[in-house]
Amino acid sequence: MLLRTSTTLLRTLREDPADAEVPSHRLLLRAGYIRRVAPGGYAWLPLGKLVLDRVTEIVRSELAAIGDQEVHFPALLPAEPYRTSGRWAEYGDDIFTLADRRGAEHLLAPTHEEMATLLVKDLVSSYRDFPLTIFQIQTKFRDEARPRAGLLRGREFLMKDAYSFDLDDEGLRESYARHRAAYRRVFDRLGLDHTVVQAVSGTMGGSASEEFLATTPVGEDTYVGCTACDYAANTEAVTTPAPPAGDPDSHLPAEVHDTPQTPTIAALVALATDRKLAGRHDWTAADTLKNVVLTVRRPGAEAAEVLVIGLPGDREVDLKRVAAALHPAAVTVFDDWAAHPGLVRGYLGPQVLAGLGLRYLVDPRVVTGTAWLTGANEPGRHATDVVCGRDFAPDGTIEAAEVRPGDPCPACGTTGTTGAGSGSNGGSSSNGGGGGGGELTMRRGIEIGHIFQLGRRFTDAFALDVLGAAGKPVRPTMGCYGIGVSRAVAAIAEQHHDERGLVWPAAVAPCDVHLVVAGKGPQLDAALDLGGRLSAAGLRVLVDDRANVSVGVKFTDAELIGIPRAVVVGRRLPEGYVELRERATGVHEEVAWDGLVDQLLRRVRGNGV
Repeated sequence: MLLRTSTTLLRTLREDPADAEVPSHRLLLRAGYIRRVAPGGYAWLPLGKLVLDRVTEIVRSELAAIGDQEVHFPALLPAEPYRTSGRWAEYGDDIFTLADRRGAEHLLAPTHEEMATLLVKDLVSSYRDFPLTIFQIQTKFRDEARPRAGLLRGREFLMKDAYSFDLDDEGLRESYARHRAAYRRVFDRLGLDHTVVQAVSGTMGGSASEEFLATTPVGEDTYVGCTACDYAANTEAVTTPAPPAGDPDSHLPAEVHDTPQTPTIAALVALATDRKLAGRHDWTAADTLKNVVLTVRRPGAEAAEVLVIGLPGDREVDLKRVAAALHPAAVTVFDDWAAHPGLVRGYLGPQVLAGLGLRYLVDPRVVTGTAWLTGANEPGRHATDVVCGRDFAPDGTIEAAEVRPGDPCPACGTTGTTGAGSGSNGGSSSNGGGGGGGELTMRRGIEIGHIFQLGRRFTDAFALDVLGAAGKPVRPTMGCYGIGVSRAVAAIAEQHHDERGLVWPAAVAPCDVHLVVAGKGPQLDAALDLGGRLSAAGLRVLVDDRANVSVGVKFTDAELIGIPRAVVVGRRLPEGYVELRERATGVHEEVAWDGLVDQLLRRVRGNGV
């Protein structure tokens, strides 16, 4: 393939676009790979489409290598199958919905589990056809409230989704492991530094769920890693090690204190320490029980629920973790205090919640026998020695608190004692590791893949049964495996760039060699001849043959565009030499014209292209 800059739809920009927030967005626009069409929607220009196609082919080849069969579903789908599965309501405002001229409801598909299940039900009837996996590479849609960061959060995106069907759970585990290994190979070939982390399933449902995250400071996903073991998880999936339960009757009776002007944890701790409440002079925020009121609205529900969450006062509520725990419900901060006079803002305690008929969920650190300094449900008053299991009984636990660096690892870490009042909390010791276990570190990444063991959610919804080997009906179990193909392009750009522009890995670069013509006449003729010979040998070549553009601008554009190798055909051509520039290393060298084609072929093919 031979492209000439003078005839290719390629326009570079000297300045960063005003709305470009992250490096991939800025550089893909500036280098002429994509062009904004609408919020969250981008056109792929010729060089960008070449990169997208190369990424797509790597994904396709690895899926085919493990026996997956490619299909293609419509993007415009009827509503009824999604109503049957329950996901029409679960997705809520996140999907694009529309009605046709006859009034029938449709959606632009965010994913295709329903369609895959119905296809298998229609065509497959015997155990002999299993295991079976189908996949597609298809445009998907999501009505993002705030599309941003270019390709990283768009409303329209290219995705690979695969669906495995097995007759038993062991088969599902094997399919899952096979796809997990294939994903590692895909992302290694794409040159992506990535981490596999435990994740939540969300609208997909099912049991095991893992995300593949490309490490980058601009990633929207926060995940944790352990300092001592290989544990890694999205913060939404992190579990909190609970301390051992204690004896509720080992504490003094609860005592109410006047604590004027202490609606915040900081003010309460300062007053409690100064006044030595309950005889203590070492109060910390970890000894207090914060009670946060939220509004929860479940899909299809007419009224919202008021939910109260209790957690140690040194922690903040992470609404993303709450939303993950309560999915598919929508969660917002409660603000209708006037309608609930029994809730005393700033001085709320758990003692009265059962009488108000409100559900009360607590952080896993709040266990039976722990005693707390918390609100007394009266303005300007708090209570000490409010004991879980004696003075209040939670309705359950919830992972709602923020995860912080230094927290004990759920896999190998150990915790100090936890509790409150009369020294039983151990102060801030509840927040650190102990006994030699690992601690959590915080990192950021871009989600580039997600795999799920769905189980039988969808085969149950559509009553998919096949004839088993024993002559009885068997209900298959499913796995789902997604890769954000267009997002992967942005993730590669995030990890492979420098201050001058993009630095594409050879496996995904739009071209293998960029020929820069420094001069006219013999130089141009030689460059076009070289480009033709390289193209005939199977390489992809871009020739910058613009006649009225300075060599300096051509060099700048070559660095911005980021093709792995640039050959400068310039003033030393009559002497039999050209300049070869390696984009990733920055190495410049003069090489002989004779034998240049063979040398470039060896270098390119030595990189596995």
